[in-house]
Amino acid sequence: MTPKSGADPLAAWALRSFGHTFADLKLCRQALTHRSAAGDHNERLEFLGDSVLNCSVARLLYDAHPDADEGALSRLRATLVSGDTLGSIAGELDLGEHLRLGPGELKSGGFRRASILADALEAMVGAIFLDSGFDAASAAVNRIIGTRLAALPAAETLKDAKTRLQEVLQGRGLALPIYTLTATTGDPHAQSFTVTCAVAAFGLTAAGEGVSRRRAEQVAARKALDLLPAGAHGAS
Repeated sequence: MTPKSGADPLAAWALRSFGHTFADLKLCRQALTHRSAAGDHNERLEFLGDSVLNCSVARLLYDAHPDADEGALSRLRATLVSGDTLGSIAGELDLGEHLRLGPGELKSGGFRRASILADALEAMVGAIFLDSGFDAASAAVNRIIGTRLAALPAAETLKDAKTRLQEVLQGRGLALPIYTLTATTGDPHAQSFTVTCAVAAFGLTAAGEGVSRRRAEQVAARKALDLLPAGAHGAS
C-alpha cells in the first residue's frame, strides 16, 4: 500500500509498516507513547496487544505446521513473540523514530531499547484491534511476522536445557538430575545465584550462575549436557 501524498507522517508510517489505515489516529499515537511521557501512555494497549498477538501467531503456526504437537507449537510461538524478536521487528520498522518518550528515557536512548520497542509494537497491535477489530489486527501481525515463519528453527532445538537433559536421562531409564542452590550473592535488588546440577548416573556435576535461580539451573543443565558421554544424547 502506498500512502497518499500529503498524508499525516504517522498515518503514512502505520500504513506502510502494518498495512493499516487508522480511523482514529489517536490510538496510534497512544500506542507509541511511553509511560515516561506526558499524556495517555501505551501500557493498557500493550496488555491488549499481547493477547491479540499471541492468538494471531498461534493461528499462523497452526496453519503452517499441521503435524506439530502442542509443545512444538508453543515453543515456536514463544520464539516469535519473545522480546528479542519483537524488538528486532520494531527496529526494522523504524518504530523508535515515532516513540514519544519522557526526557529521562530520551537521554538514556530509550528509543533504541529492545524492551521499550517490543512493548510499543504490542501496543500497536492492540491499537489496530481497537480501531478495526481482530481481523485487521491479525492481518497486521501476519504482515510483520509472517515472513519469519520459514526461518524458524526446528521446534526440537528450541527446548530449554533442563527439558533436553531430562529427556536424555528418561530415554535411557536413568534418574533425573538433582539441582541444588549452593550460593546467593549480591544485594537484594541485584543478586546472583549459583546452582549445581548433579547427574548421578554419569557421576558428573556442573555449576551454573545467573540472575535468578531458574536462569542458573538452565546454565548448569546446559553445561551438564555438554559433559555427557558421547552417544548419550541420541538415546532419547
